[in-house]
Amino acid sequence: MLLRSEGAIIKANKIIRKYGTRDPVHLAEELNITVVPRNFKRQKGVYTVIERNRFVFIKADLHPVMRAIVLLHEIAHDQLHRSEAVSAGGFQEFNIFDMTNKRMEYEANVFAAQVSLPDDEILDYIMQGYDVEQIAGTMYSDINLVALKVAELNRQGYRLRRQESQYDFLK
Repeated sequence: MLLRSEGAIIKANKIIRKYGTRDPVHLAEELNITVVPRNFKRQKGVYTVIERNRFVFIKADLHPVMRAIVLLHEIAHDQLHRSEAVSAGGFQEFNIFDMTNKRMEYEANVFAAQVSLPDDEILDYIMQGYDVEQIAGTMYSDINLVALKVAELNRQGYRLRRQESQYDFLK
């Protein structure tokens, strides 16, 4: 049985190879996912399926870095958790598909980290002595996503210094 993050990493790598990009907007287009900006108050994004059409509703005023991360996170839900989205009944006004399942959120974050943060670049920065904050700044990412990536690299056998992160940083 695959560990919960392994499946997300395998799927992310397959998509990167298939479409030849890590760009979340391009990936959404290739995957036929409609991205719709919304004026959410607190929520950053949501994935849902409506009549077999797949949508990501994303907070309209997100910073471009956070927008890319959120979009990858929601694409992950499409690729990893579509059946759960369908069974949840889809988008209903502002009572949006609330992903309270921590496993699915963790997998979506791992997928986003795998797509946006290539292993070789992360390892290169670490070898140069960068910490997660410096890597996040250099790679235009979020410190929590970088820390999660480092944790996943450690799980894969690398011996890197453990970094603190919050799995629910996109909430």
